[in-house]
Amino acid sequence: MQPRVTAILVAPGGATYLDRTLDALSRQTRPPESLVVVDAGGKDSEAGRLSLSGAAQLTSVPAATTFVQALAQGVRVSGPGDSPRDGAVDPDEWLWFLGHDNVPGPEALDRLLSQVEVSPSVAVAGPKLMRLDDPTVIAEFGETMTRYGASMPLVESQLDQGQHDHHEDVLGVAAAGMLVRRSVWTALGGFDPGLPHVDAALDLSVRARLAGHRVVLVPDARVSSAGQPEDFGQAPGGHARAARLHRAAQLHRRLVYSPPAALPLHWLSLVPLAFVRSVWHLLTKNPGAVPGEFATALTAAFGGSRVLPARRALVRTRTTSWSSVEPLRASFNLIRERRVSDRDALVAHGEDASDPRASFIGSGGLWVVLVAAVVGVVAFLEFLPQPALTGGGLLPLSTSVAELWDNVGWGRHEIGTGFVGPSDPFTAVLAVLGSITFWSPSTAVLVLWLVALPASALGAWFAARRVTSRAWTPAVVAAVYALSSPLLSGLQSGHIGAVVAHVALPFLIWALIGSARSWAAGATASLLFAVVAASAPSLWPALVVIWLGSLATRPRGIHRMLAVPLPAVVLFVPLAVAQISRGTWWGLVADPGVPARIDPASPWQLLVASPETGLNGWTTLLAGLGVSGSTAAVVVAAAFVPLALLAVAAPFVGQARRAVPALSLALLGFVTAVAATHVSISGVGSETTSVWAGSGLSLYLLGLVGAAAVTLDRLPRVAPTAGVVVAAVTVASVFPLVVAAYLGTGDVRPSSGRILSAYVTAEAEASPEVGTLVLTPQPDGSLAVSLEHGQGATLDDQSTLDATAQSLTSTNEDLTVLAGNLVSISGFDPADDLDQLGVGFVLLGEAADGDDEAQALERRASEALDGTAAFQPVGETTNGLLWRWVDASGAVPDRDDAGPLRPVVLISWALVFGSALLLAVPTTPRRRRSRAGVPESEQPATTFDEERDD
Repeated sequence: MQPRVTAILVAPGGATYLDRTLDALSRQTRPPESLVVVDAGGKDSEAGRLSLSGAAQLTSVPAATTFVQALAQGVRVSGPGDSPRDGAVDPDEWLWFLGHDNVPGPEALDRLLSQVEVSPSVAVAGPKLMRLDDPTVIAEFGETMTRYGASMPLVESQLDQGQHDHHEDVLGVAAAGMLVRRSVWTALGGFDPGLPHVDAALDLSVRARLAGHRVVLVPDARVSSAGQPEDFGQAPGGHARAARLHRAAQLHRRLVYSPPAALPLHWLSLVPLAFVRSVWHLLTKNPGAVPGEFATALTAAFGGSRVLPARRALVRTRTTSWSSVEPLRASFNLIRERRVSDRDALVAHGEDASDPRASFIGSGGLWVVLVAAVVGVVAFLEFLPQPALTGGGLLPLSTSVAELWDNVGWGRHEIGTGFVGPSDPFTAVLAVLGSITFWSPSTAVLVLWLVALPASALGAWFAARRVTSRAWTPAVVAAVYALSSPLLSGLQSGHIGAVVAHVALPFLIWALIGSARSWAAGATASLLFAVVAASAPSLWPALVVIWLGSLATRPRGIHRMLAVPLPAVVLFVPLAVAQISRGTWWGLVADPGVPARIDPASPWQLLVASPETGLNGWTTLLAGLGVSGSTAAVVVAAAFVPLALLAVAAPFVGQARRAVPALSLALLGFVTAVAATHVSISGVGSETTSVWAGSGLSLYLLGLVGAAAVTLDRLPRVAPTAGVVVAAVTVASVFPLVVAAYLGTGDVRPSSGRILSAYVTAEAEASPEVGTLVLTPQPDGSLAVSLEHGQGATLDDQSTLDATAQSLTSTNEDLTVLAGNLVSISGFDPADDLDQLGVGFVLLGEAADGDDEAQALERRASEALDGTAAFQPVGETTNGLLWRWVDASGAVPDRDDAGPLRPVVLISWALVFGSALLLAVPTTPRRRRSRAGVPESEQPATTFDEERDD
């Protein structure tokens, strides 16, 4: 007797292929006996308007019903066909599953039935699914799963040359085009309700195998397919949604298939595995899968109400052991072959793209970096004998890495009288920097001073290479940007944050340009964004504008760029809350490090990239030669004119798409620099000082050299000469800053790493909490007072929260009263106050030569301290005059606890920055770029970096 076939056809809303599929069914050489059309499209659907007759029938399901759920409903509606006895299911009755986009070939059903008729043990048969848009390519042919339960197609997206036609027995087949014996379907209970989206057909095939039946492929039966089952009835959801659905199915099957003894272990491992797999997703540049990873783990762990029914159904129908299906699982060789094929396909997708851009070694980049390195060593050669630097905005770092990291985040800060609160974001940058030279953290600052110039040249070279095509242009950009006044001024004045920002800015632009097409570049940009913002908070507004501009100009890559500011925002949140809560929100743009007096430049001086008055040191240098200041101004302006002319010409040489962003950077930087000179928020003794304009000028200069590079890229034969002239005169204009250390005009000087005198340092080794009251006469005749603990305040102790305070705390008021009484000749007994503050020493700083009022105050204070019997003179030190309080009790004053916020802040920082670091690690294939004029045998090989990913 001929087998009876019932075709179940599911049509969602917008079933564009439905007519084609119905026509293909009508042309079958062996048509099905009945047809059930399941309308899953809701009101006014295509299937709802069908007029069916004869053995065909129509049923409806809610629009949100998935493909396999609709198939199951169609089976229920169809009912068993004519059978030899009541209540029985005809063993020769078959169900044929199709979607609206599964167009069967004319002989598809005939071939399927021919296979099952000669093999009575076959319960499930699957056709060869071909791509509907390209019938020569196999969409899918058979399914299997790994030893860890992950499903995978046996064959996918391969040109059909008959190479896989030998496959017959398989672990599973796809639901589209599946032919299943109704009696087996009924015995197995149909599709598992716990697998509504994907892997339902694979699970049914596995259970059929375990029930003693065969599952086979029929290569001669062809069915065209236009989509994946998870996208049935809706627009494609992307890789993240597909990964979430497949992971949910895998976890469900793992809990269903596992032995009873292993079930608790699998359940306990769900959430920990989600963390491990999330790290892997970040490393493989698939961050969209992370939320789904946790969602599926939590759902499987606490919402798995369908696991127990599925386990009972499996136990009821299973007749063979798992070892019987083991040979059909994906082998290690198959998995490795699939990974190699996927990687080769990814590489081939972008291979052989023309890349005429500059080579680092062959185009002068290496030579510029080496010259910058030599200039850096020469400029700071006298710093080399000592392990640390001090002066200006610098102090040595803490003596151990543990102390460095203890100052990061939220906690107790011992600057002044001490307070509990957030650290500056830049403290985290210092901790990372000091950890590099862990044996002597302060040495890292010295290393930074030596490598700042070559590192800036390297970053500028790579950034320029992304926007230029001429081989020599990036070398000009690198030379001008590295040997520039913003960087050299910051190095000579000790503005370490501005130095770090200057070095990091071109790398940030380089990464931001590539962030639209690469997760690794986007993550790198987010880390560099945080470094620049923490090092130069005054650049925050400009950085936000740059980020918004990147989003607006490249919307296709917006998902990779949205989170670029996130690490910086998380880094600043604790400080922002503290500053805003006390009404000093403007303190967020204060420079990190030691507050130092700044003589801000005028706008026209800023225009020639001079962050302070003095025109990059030319005024002082030429004054010694009898040249007036106006002449110095003309010299500096003339040296800056060629660069400015090239930059302004950029929009008019046919490269507005590149010139406008570069000039926008320059404008943002200049506005930032001008605004910085008008914001005075950090206290320096009895005065306040303005924000350092050099950070804004770094961005200003980067935009100018970028625009100039665009012009040089388009100029005719005179371009090389113009580039050499620009580089030469611009670099020459900063000569006084290069030799400032030799002329004595720089603020930074070498240091042994000791902050206070050797006497105090020795005492602090035995009593780390000992306090030193530091009194510093000011030029206006006032007295600055501070309290330093242990071996003295370090660079990582500094806090803008303290420097921008607008009022004194009660403890600070007591400290100022104590200092005033100590420097006055009176009968005041300081014992109680000194004990309360933990003071063991008093240090009187030296007044500067020429400050008469400060020197007079110094004399009066010295006489008053000498006349106090409680103080024993120690003598003159490198920091000033030192006295020891002879009756010091050595008791440690009560300190406020850091509270519960410290772990919260540190954990949140670790999660955000850890995720960004994992994403930034290059793990995806880099496309191979061909170079003009280079033979194929000499082309670069494929390597792995962040150049592209999907």
